Amino acid sequence: MSRTVVIANNRFGLGARPGDLDRRDDPRDWLLGQVRSPAGPEQAFRALPRTPEVLTEVQALRREQRKSSGPTAPAPDIVRRYGQAVRSHYLRQTTARYAAAAATALPFRERLVHFWANHFAVSADKQPIPAIAGLFENEAIRPNVTGNFADLLIAAERHPAMLLYLDNARSIGPNSTLGTLARRRGRQNPGLNENLAREILELHTLSVSGGYSQDDVVALAEAITGWSIGGAGERGRFADGTPGTFEFREAIHEPGAKRVLGKRYAEAGLGQGLAILRDLAAHPATARHLCTKLACHFVADNAPT
Repeated sequence: MSRTVVIANNRFGLGARPGDLDRRDDPRDWLLGQVRSPAGPEQAFRALPRTPEVLTEVQALRREQRKSSGPTAPAPDIVRRYGQAVRSHYLRQTTARYAAAAATALPFRERLVHFWANHFAVSADKQPIPAIAGLFENEAIRPNVTGNFADLLIAAERHPAMLLYLDNARSIGPNSTLGTLARRRGRQNPGLNENLAREILELHTLSVSGGYSQDDVVALAEAITGWSIGGAGERGRFADGTPGTFEFREAIHEPGAKRVLGKRYAEAGLGQGLAILRDLAAHPATARHLCTKLACHFVADNAPT
């Protein structure tokens, strides 16, 4: 066997299966072929429900839990049912992930799935993310893993798991229709949430040393207000749209032009945030950040330059 065959299987794949080290084709062609060939849905994932179905189930349980709360705590039966439902989905998705890795004929592609899922990580410590964390990988990462980075970026940021994890579904522009109405009625405005915008700039695209400012964070956060989820939330509010799917809510979008990294983006509703993300995806600082991470992942922590 050649050294390059071993490297291809172990460093870029998931380890050699019986017969893999006896391959006669060029290891580079083997790896590139996995990137270039279209891959259908993995068998392990075909029986899993999709995010809308899961979110509809678990959010209904959370509303029931909220309604059943006594003076100090919710009814134990509702808490148990909710926990069992979330755990069941989490275990099914985790099992499917490792079953896919064990059975795949495209191990390099699977490694890329794991790399990008880690890059766009969501935490299973925050409810109801455990119930849909695996679906985030399957629905946002896998279909875009060997395509255009801008498409992958947009798919990841628009997925309900990301919007819930970083609280963007509740981010309300201060001058939006709903924000203005709340102010006129003397109610407290939940306000602008910067979590997702900061994560996009610091971790998903430019990196912490990518040259953005706090003003850029705020402008991006304003541009992606309205990026939310259809259907009723945990408290039964915002019942428009298809439950559990991405929904652009014009009523909470901060109107007006935004300026990010010195470029002005005219008001365009949903399109404003999309335009900013596409430019961030093509930014030289993003290329440096991503290439460094890929080199560290597949080559070494101190990869040669």
